[in-house]
Amino acid sequence: MKHSNLTTYFEKYITKDSLFLNKEALQSSYLPDTLLHRDEEINQIASILAPCLKLEKPSNIFIYGKTGTGKTACIQYITSQIKSLAQSKNIPLRIFYVNCKLRKVADTEYRLMAHLSRELGKEIPPTGLPTEEIYKLFFNTIDTQKQQVIIVLDELDQIVKKTGDELLYNMTRINSELKNAQLSIIGISNDMTFTDNLDPRIKSSLSEEEILFPPYNALQLQNILRKRAQVAFKRGCLVRGVIEKCAAYAARGHGDARRALELLRVAGEIAERGNKPAVAIKHLDEAQEKIERDKVTDIILTQPKQYHLVLYSLLQMKNKKGISTGDIYEAYTQLCSRTSQRPLTTRRISDIIAELDMFGIVNARVVSKGRYGRTKEITLSIPPSLSANIEKSLKESLGLE
Repeated sequence: MKHSNLTTYFEKYITKDSLFLNKEALQSSYLPDTLLHRDEEINQIASILAPCLKLEKPSNIFIYGKTGTGKTACIQYITSQIKSLAQSKNIPLRIFYVNCKLRKVADTEYRLMAHLSRELGKEIPPTGLPTEEIYKLFFNTIDTQKQQVIIVLDELDQIVKKTGDELLYNMTRINSELKNAQLSIIGISNDMTFTDNLDPRIKSSLSEEEILFPPYNALQLQNILRKRAQVAFKRGCLVRGVIEKCAAYAARGHGDARRALELLRVAGEIAERGNKPAVAIKHLDEAQEKIERDKVTDIILTQPKQYHLVLYSLLQMKNKKGISTGDIYEAYTQLCSRTSQRPLTTRRISDIIAELDMFGIVNARVVSKGRYGRTKEITLSIPPSLSANIEKSLKESLGLE
């Protein structure tokens, strides 16, 4: 296609029939009318939060589970229902949702408190005030009347990793200083080991109620995909077997519904670019390879060197069966010597393996060894077709050879 033909190409694209009816239905930000296979979790959270409608303080809730298990969607669904009911009955209730991963919004204690204060209508400079002063401003603003305040802190582990747990300590202590208002916190994390490293006092305050969201299985993912596909695609635009294979791919990668929806969307885009009348299995395979390649490359480029050392150590043992954390640690310390890096502790390497597991790069499964206790068995979750390229990138990054 010559540059001069671009206008013609774009004009054709505008008039061309699309396979999609509503592509947004396949995005993680889309909130469906019903959330499948999460009735138990929704009912549990709803029963914990219901007292706020009688102006009684609900318990703090800590919600955890791997990426794409419906945590955020369920909380947004429940809180939107509570909010609309509170508005219709003039119940003084305020709910704030903050994603702690968002840079310049909530990635430091100052920015988070400033953001919450601005949500309450206070003018706060981006920097400059002492953090204690922003806390005080926030307390005074919510305490002007009798009301219930719920703050949802999504991806909570991100801000704690960056700034420590002082923020959580201050947040969980707020009620002792309030006279009129009452505040509850809902913390959400993809990191299954997040609370292990918290101060015990903070952990018990934050986790008054703990709810684990388990991964979806292949059948549950099929149901979710079918329901979304009905909204997203025109009738007859999915070849038979696409939904099943898409669900199988995602179930293999920790039952991540977000990933399954992304896979289906990318497959649809690939089919549409090729002017095909429907999404076929081959488009799904192409999409899987593209997403894997992009995701793995992205992780390799953005993670610190210690992650590269751990991943490279595992790649050297990829054909070995029953790889334990100890095996990886041994290979990792030898690699540290070769690359003049200072080795981290076994505990920290175990945390890095848990994070790589969360990313879907490795699969860390706890297995029982009978009277010898339990151990983690680690395997690579990336397709063999990508291993060679990844190994090459890691070698370059670590200055090997």
